[in-house]
Amino acid sequence: MLKSILSISGKPGLFKLVSQGKGMLIVESLNAEKKRQPAYAHEKVTALSDIAIYTETEEVPLRDVLTAIKKKENAGIASLDPKQASVDELRAYMSEILPAYDRDRVRPSDIKKLVTWYNILINNGITDFELKEEEQKENEAQS
Repeated sequence: MLKSILSISGKPGLFKLVSQGKGMLIVESLNAEKKRQPAYAHEKVTALSDIAIYTETEEVPLRDVLTAIKKKENAGIASLDPKQASVDELRAYMSEILPAYDRDRVRPSDIKKLVTWYNILINNGITDFELKEEEQKENEAQS
C-alpha cells in the first residue's frame, strides 16, 4: 500500500498515485480537498515504501516505524501534536517508538513530518503498513 503513497519535495502532505502520463505522474492529495494534480519528472517524488529511518545500527523501513506508532496509539490519531510539540517532546515520542533511532541524523523536523504523515494516513483510512506477500517477493527478487 505504501508504494502508491508519495511524498513530493516542496509540496506539503502526502499524495496517492492515480495514473502516469508522459513525463509526469497524476497524483491526488490526501488532504480534505482530494485535489488531483500533476507531479513532473523534475520534482523529487518518493514512495513511502522507499523511506527508512536511521538507527544506531541500521535503517528501519518507514512501514515498521508507522506500525510502531499505530501500536502505541491503538490505531488512532497520534497523541502528540507535531505543530505544538517541543523538541524534547518530539525526541521523547520518537524514543518510545524507536528507542535506537540515530539522534544525530534524525532531526526534530523529521519526527514532525513522520507524525504528520501518520495522522494523514490514519485520517484517510490507510492503516495497513505491513508488506504484502507480493511486495515481499518483489523485494527479494530485487536483492
